[in-house]
Amino acid sequence: MAEDHTPEAGDAIARLTEALSRGLVGSEVLIERLLLGVLSGGHLLIEGAPGLAKTRAVKLLSAALGGSFARIQCTPDLLPSDLTGTDVFRPDTGSFGFAQGPVFHNLVLVDEINRAPPKVQSALLEAMAERQVTSAGETHALPDPFLVVATQNSIEHEGTFPLPEAQLDRFMLHVNLTQPDLETERRILDLVMDESVNGVSAPPEVGLDTVRLAQKQAAAVHLSPALRDYIVRLVVATRSSQFAEDIEHAVSPRGSLAVAATAKARAYLRGRDHAVPEDVQAVASDALAHRMSLSWKATSQGRTSRDMIADILAATEPL
Repeated sequence: MAEDHTPEAGDAIARLTEALSRGLVGSEVLIERLLLGVLSGGHLLIEGAPGLAKTRAVKLLSAALGGSFARIQCTPDLLPSDLTGTDVFRPDTGSFGFAQGPVFHNLVLVDEINRAPPKVQSALLEAMAERQVTSAGETHALPDPFLVVATQNSIEHEGTFPLPEAQLDRFMLHVNLTQPDLETERRILDLVMDESVNGVSAPPEVGLDTVRLAQKQAAAVHLSPALRDYIVRLVVATRSSQFAEDIEHAVSPRGSLAVAATAKARAYLRGRDHAVPEDVQAVASDALAHRMSLSWKATSQGRTSRDMIADILAATEPL
């Protein structure tokens, strides 16, 4: 890694991973994706049925990072200023001043983002992309680090405002959670019963300075020219004639950047100073599937964007 590499940051992230795994039974994929978001500086959209520990995971992560945390429950009557803040009159000074909204935190959980109206979604996604908020012509920088984790309910769509593809593209990863199996559900039950008696064990605090160092080290993970070619070939395949009948809108270059950043972060989580094809393959579906839309023909056949990414991975040689 870079010459300023010290093992403390990597060790702290490893301890955090172990602690989160103990408090989030059967959520290994969710834990890894959250940490990939933290290390790569990208935002996450998590979709899954209620009760799959989405909120619990983000709260535990927030406690470990030691930064500020805010939760926003989206509703149809939410206003953009309810998230970003607004200028208010201050009688003591006789002037207007900016009152920060909940988006001005290191970690922001946006519950059921598809229940917020389009104006609110746009305001949030603009803050995510620019990492700043503009009010009355004045720009206000968001804190560093800054991570938004938004959730969607996969089983209830009445009264919602689905995110369009152009806005979905702002999320680095789109994670789909599935229901646990019998053994995992029993372990979850045991964990909750034990916590009801002994309380929730807080994960070790990492600290924002350590997070910023870990981000710098993860960005310095080596991505070989051959692996960069592999990433580009995967993304460009979504625009090729081979898959033209199935893909209506292909993945933009932002997809290549997302795969590269999260592949390096995954390698860092595993203690390596270089990424390998397995890292790319592991993150490709979550990093690319939400950035494309399928044709009517493919949709009518019951195919999904993740099916297409699986086909592209199978058809593309790593090196």
